[in-house]
Amino acid sequence: MVLKSFINENNSARLSVAPMMDWTDSLCRRIHRMLSRRALLYTEMVTAPALVFGDRAKLLAHVATEHPVALQLGGSDPAQLAEAARIGADHGYDEINLNVGCPSDRVQSGCFGAVLMTRPALVAECVAAMIAASPVEVTVKCRIGVDDQDPETVLPEFIRLMREAGVRRLTVHARKAWLQGLSPRENREIPPLDYPLVHRMKSQFPELHLSINGGIASLDAVRDHLGAMDGVMVGRAAYHQPWDILGQADRLWGAEPPFADPVAAAGALRELVERHLAAGGRLHQATRHMLGLFHGRPGARGWRRQLSEGASRARDRAEALAVYDAALAEVMAPA
Repeated sequence: MVLKSFINENNSARLSVAPMMDWTDSLCRRIHRMLSRRALLYTEMVTAPALVFGDRAKLLAHVATEHPVALQLGGSDPAQLAEAARIGADHGYDEINLNVGCPSDRVQSGCFGAVLMTRPALVAECVAAMIAASPVEVTVKCRIGVDDQDPETVLPEFIRLMREAGVRRLTVHARKAWLQGLSPRENREIPPLDYPLVHRMKSQFPELHLSINGGIASLDAVRDHLGAMDGVMVGRAAYHQPWDILGQADRLWGAEPPFADPVAAAGALRELVERHLAAGGRLHQATRHMLGLFHGRPGARGWRRQLSEGASRARDRAEALAVYDAALAEVMAPA
């Protein structure tokens, strides 16, 4: 079955922001969407059992302005993942993604994430069940291998099995994951990147939409990878330096960016902050995602200081907005 895909029709996966636990919540995605109208955004990973048996309204909360937005699931039970995929699609997500890349101990103990690279037949069974249950596209995010696996052998075989199961779009993190001996943070930094291997996968599977992920920290690097790949996924750089990655990203689609500079973006984001406060939210819940907006620019230190220190002191809506305005003044002042 070929699904009509909003993401594919608009080529939104040309640039995507990676799913990141404790970071890419709904407020983060709304901020990123204001910076780029086109990039594909992802939720934090949600486990299939939590979604099937838990508070799905809370876990799946998002607003219309976030689209295109994908839900990432974790799990290894085909029936649970199929039900979770159906639930996610029913709640309006544009894509359902299966996590086959997270190396944390907690994820391993549940037999999902990167450890599933050692069980590709099970992953194929899972995605086939998800595809059968979901009216929106099902995709996979994986590593090039784990532990002592040989990526040159493991990765093409894994992709082949995903293709046979019906997957048409994958994102490959160009590092191995070491499940024993390295922390999740070390797994993002220590295993060497193998971009050429991932690029070769595009040549080997030209009919698939393949994105590359891992260590990509600038829009120039994104453009370079797009010479070989269909898409690029950026993680921490997009979070810590949102203007540098997303502020001009819409030019990748030949479109004008929403804002001319980060000062204009910060001014527009004030309305989002005000709405969040009016709904009973706290200032830091929004501004923690904005601390890197002026990375490397005049006033960046003052912006971060005002938001970091002031957000915890603000006692009401008026004080919170005053903190935000003081932070804005730091970046609007003459250098």
